[in-house]
Amino acid sequence: MNTLFVIILFGFLMSLIAWIGLITLSIKENILRKILLILVAFSAGALLGGAFLHLVPESIINGGDIMSVFIWLLIGFSIFFLLEQFLQWQHQHRVPSEYKPPVGYLILVADGLHNFIGGLAIASSFMVSFEVGVITWIAAAAHEIPQELGDFGVLLHSGWKKRNALIFNFLSALTIIPGGIITFYISGSFDTTFLLPFAAGNFLYIAASDLIPEIKHGKKDYGESVLTRLGHFFAFIVGIFFILLVRIIFG
Repeated sequence: MNTLFVIILFGFLMSLIAWIGLITLSIKENILRKILLILVAFSAGALLGGAFLHLVPESIINGGDIMSVFIWLLIGFSIFFLLEQFLQWQHQHRVPSEYKPPVGYLILVADGLHNFIGGLAIASSFMVSFEVGVITWIAAAAHEIPQELGDFGVLLHSGWKKRNALIFNFLSALTIIPGGIITFYISGSFDTTFLLPFAAGNFLYIAASDLIPEIKHGKKDYGESVLTRLGHFFAFIVGIFFILLVRIIFG
């Protein structure tokens, strides 16, 4: 199968996740919050698993120089920290009532940039092999689900009409495709394997700086029962083992 076609196809499939925001319209806010926190915990585990069990090992296998792998990992981590500092970028996983306008526009700009960078990383994984690309895509998709649920809620709370919120949220998600296409065409002239540890750094930052603190914040606001703690931790572990299972299946 043509690699460019695969990159575009999986980029488009990732973009379709933006439409998951539709389910927030029929779910009560207190139930939505509980679901989101479970998804966030799973996403955190999947991202950490994707970084440590998939991207870093593949980077070492394909890159050779261990020091350069970890340097690019730190660069990926640091750039996302920089983006959050100067663009006030924070992946939103909370329910609509926790936000005030005009954050909707910031969400669209930040997510567009985030998805573009994600396209670079996912495409570089497919350039290594189809199996590596699929695992990277799954880890990223596990994060996109709770993010898009939260983002759609933010747009609605910022005064956007439902149709406009869906359309523009989807358009911001489509930036993953040009990111993938650019990676495909420069791969012949440049070694794009550095994007694997770069993506690992992105995953680590999102999980450690955004998702896990989000779970802790939710617990403070809505109870810290033992079952709640164990439930979120279980979802976190399931996320890690999910990536491990995918890794074993695809070799």
